[in-house]
Formats: sequence, C-alpha cells, structure tokens
Amino acid sequence: MEHPIHAINWFEIPVHDFKRAKTFYSTLYAYEMKVMELGPEKMGILPSDPEQGGISGAIVSGKDYRPHADGVKVYLNGDPDLNIILNRVEAAGGKVVQKKTQITPEDWLYGSF
Repeated sequence: MEHPIHAINWFEIPVHDFKRAKTFYSTLYAYEMKVMELGPEKMGILPSDPEQGGISGAIVSGKDYRPHADGVKVYLNGDPDLNIILNRVEAAGGKVVQKKTQITPEDWLYGSF
C-alpha cells in the first residue's frame, strides 16, 4: 500500500458561537470564510490549497458538535511565518498561550492560541 502524503485529510472544529468563530478564524488568516449551511448545521471552510497537497477542515456548529476544553488539538499551518498569525490572535479575540518556540535549529514548534 502506498502511504498518503499527510495523515490528516480533514478536520472539524466544533464551535458554540459560529459567528464569533468565523470572525476569529477569518481575522487570523485575513480572508473571507466560505460558509455552507447543511440543514441546521453550519460549516465554515478554513483556507487550504488541495492542489498543493493541503489539508483542509472547517469550523462546525450544530446539534451533534460539542466543543470541549479537553478536545482534540489541531495544528494549523502558519507558513511562511507563524508570528504573522500569532500577532493577529488578540485582535481576533483570542489569547496566545504558547509563543513560537524553536524545537531544533531546523524546526519550530507552532504556538498555541
């Protein structure tokens, strides 16, 4: 079996307040989020470039989506410089809980917000 390029091909981030989450992620990535309504559920598509092998996901709101503080941890791409994204977090209503941190001379650990 041939291995895929990425282990993840889609993710969903459950949200209570869809409008607030849409504003937050749209501000972080400086783009207008596309929204799909699937009956009573809403899905806001996060930016990606599938032609370049990008992994995509969405914020989702609906009856079966329950955000939780101990939920999954998803690492979002901050290329070309994570500080560009981290510098937008507070203006978007979030809080940086871990600044950009170097792991090795070649690699950087993503910050958390």
